[in-house]
Amino acid sequence: MNLLDEDFSNNKTKKTSNVIKIIIVFIVLIVIAIIGIVAYMMYLESSILRVYVNDVENVEVKNLLSFEDDGTIYVPVRAISSYLGYSCYNGEYSKRSEDKSKCYVETTEEVVNLTLNSNKIYKLNLEEGDNNYTYIYMDKPVKAVEGELYITTDGMQKVFNTTFFYDQENNAITIYTTPYLITSYTNTVLDYGYTRLSETFENEKAITKNMLVVSNDRYYGVINATDGTEILECKYDNVRYQEATGDFIVSSDGKYGIIGTDKRTKVDINFNSIELMDYDAGLYLVNRNNRYGVVDLNGNTVIHAENDQIGVDISRFEENDLKTGYILVDSLIPVMRNNKWGLFDTDGNQLVEFEYDSFGYIASSNREATNLLVIPDYNVIVACIDNRYTLLNASGEQPIKAFVDDIYMVISGGEKHYQMTANDKTYDVEEYLDRLGVLQSTTNNNTNTTSSDQTNNQVNNETTEENTEQNSEGQQNNGEEQNNEETQNNEEQQGNE
Repeated sequence: MNLLDEDFSNNKTKKTSNVIKIIIVFIVLIVIAIIGIVAYMMYLESSILRVYVNDVENVEVKNLLSFEDDGTIYVPVRAISSYLGYSCYNGEYSKRSEDKSKCYVETTEEVVNLTLNSNKIYKLNLEEGDNNYTYIYMDKPVKAVEGELYITTDGMQKVFNTTFFYDQENNAITIYTTPYLITSYTNTVLDYGYTRLSETFENEKAITKNMLVVSNDRYYGVINATDGTEILECKYDNVRYQEATGDFIVSSDGKYGIIGTDKRTKVDINFNSIELMDYDAGLYLVNRNNRYGVVDLNGNTVIHAENDQIGVDISRFEENDLKTGYILVDSLIPVMRNNKWGLFDTDGNQLVEFEYDSFGYIASSNREATNLLVIPDYNVIVACIDNRYTLLNASGEQPIKAFVDDIYMVISGGEKHYQMTANDKTYDVEEYLDRLGVLQSTTNNNTNTTSSDQTNNQVNNETTEENTEQNSEGQQNNGEEQNNEETQNNEEQQGNE
């Protein structure tokens, strides 16, 4: 081979080597670019919030979420309702209207009332069929955005009985409804050694707190949903979850008590029935041998179980918009003993002796009159003795130092007015209370001035000395024949007993 051929061969080899190097560099650059693109796409993917409702991605629900600067997430009540199995309406459940400052959501088992600027929500269990609401609190009040009511995700969980998990690391939100969770855990319960879940609606709510009320076909207990560990042993005749307190009412051999999730017995299993009266006051209504009393959340006696009835039937006073008949005007507990009514406060102090025939006015002959139990703006209730009426304030005292013929509500033009009659004369109750110096709201329910004494004297005079003496005598007279006849008449008219 000559030198020319050798140089040509060397040059060709170098060129080939250079091409190979260029190709390798190009491939490396392409690989790096691909890795970069994949990494960027993964970054974009991870930065996109994904929302799942019952394990199915839901873009519509994601678009409903409103993120605040402080990290709080709000949702529109009406729009979110349908995705969580509820219907939503304006106004209140018990008083239908188009008031957009209020709304209620509803399923076949429960109704929940919400009000603008309030974090207190009222729940009515439709399965139980009574008129007494329970209530719980959300972390923040209801707010309005462009005319729509919004609640936080904490509120969403409490209103719609759902769970809400925000995995910020993976930028994913997961929402579960109670019916979906119940279905999901049905077979798991069998694996844990139990035969079924409790089908009571209140017990189903416990699943949102990662608890399951279970049965072995004979007894009931409570377990942790995640690992099946016992919270309450499966040995009770019945178990009922208390959403407001997080405790359980349990029964054994026909007796009821209260046990917490820490297994501590809060109320001994010693009563024929137990019912939560009021969460804020921390009071339970108890029944022992058909005699009623009140205990607090730790089982301490507030009112001894020796009464015929505690609380009034509010179904007869629908226009009063009352949520419960157990506690009136914030702190008064109506109690009946021997067919006479008295008043206790929430601390168990008796403010009014057992001397009244009933609480509330039931309209009869006056077509314009509407049944009346409380005048809320003044925190007074209507009380009756011998078919004559007076008012009692939150201290159990009478702002009006007399008994009149009627005290009732009149609704005109959609507005409520309160009137009373004495000797065929009609008075505006609110104007009258203003003249007495009785302040509105709970600031001062017991303000009396010199002018109030003069005004009371006016009513006393106009109701005649004879009627006043009869009423005074009626408060003290215990004649059996008269009381029996009056009680029977009032049972027919008032229906409170």
